[in-house]
Amino acid sequence: MDAAVLAWLTSELGPDTDQTDLTIRYTRLGTARAVAIEVVRERLAALRAQPSTVTVSSVVGVSYVENIKAYERQLAKLESGTPPAPDDPAGTGDDSSTIGVVYLRERARR
Repeated sequence: MDAAVLAWLTSELGPDTDQTDLTIRYTRLGTARAVAIEVVRERLAALRAQPSTVTVSSVVGVSYVENIKAYERQLAKLESGTPPAPDDPAGTGDDSSTIGVVYLRERARR
């Protein structure tokens, strides 16, 4: 794993993520995107395994619902290919420098 991949993983997963764990996962999975998806899925599963809302009457109330939604949004973006990872194969993700071809054809007359 090179420095660009490590920097991308750190920006996606946070600076507190264990770099040794990321390196082991990268060796096993082969791509930075697969590593990020696996880590986010684990974090989401851990949140779902706990109660999403805890309330102590007249004292405090804590809700993790928005955190769960945020992880679900991040997972959906990673699975769709955004943002592009440094080791993504060419042609994946949103590339604004790509030019498409549109064929115009004459419509049949009625």
